[in-house]
Amino acid sequence: MPESLSSPEAYQAFIYSLTERFPVIRRSTLIYIPSGELFGRAEGMLFFDQDVILCVQEYLNFELGVIEGYGYELSRSHAAPDLPDFPSAAEYCQARYPGKDKLYWYDSFPHPSDSSLAVTDPHHKHIPPDIKHHRVPAPELSFTRPNRPFLISEIEQLLHG
Repeated sequence: MPESLSSPEAYQAFIYSLTERFPVIRRSTLIYIPSGELFGRAEGMLFFDQDVILCVQEYLNFELGVIEGYGYELSRSHAAPDLPDFPSAAEYCQARYPGKDKLYWYDSFPHPSDSSLAVTDPHHKHIPPDIKHHRVPAPELSFTRPNRPFLISEIEQLLHG
């Protein structure tokens, strides 16, 4: 089990040190919300250059040392994220929030009728065109290790590509 999934304290140390470990992150609103001694969730936003924002939602089980489910959405904001009245994660990260352009998202909702996703079931990525229905396998994502380092690296490539 990766160290950061070994306990709520280790996971919190991991998420609250992301901006120190990854200079490409301009700021973070990511928080850990406990829902029991060994269960919780992480939610919030990571902000990058070019008004790019990663919305994060993870459901965590430290008893088993796993991420039970997740959603990661990358978008470009229509408004500068540094403005004092920029929306909270609860508002901005909603699927239908109008002030953003979705670039892609990952989720762990299974699609057993889509055989092209079987190789990484249930991990997949939604990409344009027809972002809601166009899905590709996501072999880089896992329930047993933190996904954020891969996601941040992918964003870094997008920004500096």
